[in-house]
Amino acid sequence: MSQQCEVCDKKPQFGNNVSHANNKTRRVWKPNLKKLRVVMKGSIKTMKICTRCLKSGKVTKAS
Repeated sequence: MSQQCEVCDKKPQFGNNVSHANNKTRRVWKPNLKKLRVVMKGSIKTMKICTRCLKSGKVTKAS
């Protein structure tokens, strides 16, 4: 299952946890995705949408 927004293509980002002792371990920041029924080009589809796209109005929820 892909952790990717179908509108803006936001994906997980990778980086390091850095402790006070400057130890570095890999970590992942995942996008906040919701599986929603949305209206896209006049038809209703189920898509994985990040909450930022939903909040900004790039998609509309199906009622």
